[in-house]
Amino acid sequence: MTFSGLNIFGVLIAFVVSFVSGGIWFGPKTFYPIWMKERGFANGELPANRNKPALLFGGTAIGVLVQTLTIGLIVTSLQNHNPNLGILDGAGVGFALGVGIGMFASLSHRLFGGDNLKVWIIETANDAINLTIAGAIIAFFN
Repeated sequence: MTFSGLNIFGVLIAFVVSFVSGGIWFGPKTFYPIWMKERGFANGELPANRNKPALLFGGTAIGVLVQTLTIGLIVTSLQNHNPNLGILDGAGVGFALGVGIGMFASLSHRLFGGDNLKVWIIETANDAINLTIAGAIIAFFN
């Protein structure tokens, strides 16, 4: 199934992989405890007034879907102009967008918001990794 060359199946696979990757990245045995401690939540739990699972996971799913669809549109557009654009190229596009835009667009917000660099790196490195993987997956399926 395609839309102007965009393979929706590829986008959905990239979405699932990115969502699962984020779950692993912020899991209790990976970066979640460090991330929460650095954010000032020593016990590792959000306060009750901020812990709304439907909003947290629903918002995350929408965000990952928008990111994945966006990288899909960009990779597809590039492939329309260069049919030889392959998996490594798709990964490179995802990496460039993830690091060059995703990570550094939020740096000043984090610094002025009082977060330290460790919080910024933990949060945004996951986005950069996911966009890199998504770019490769989408390039493969296109």
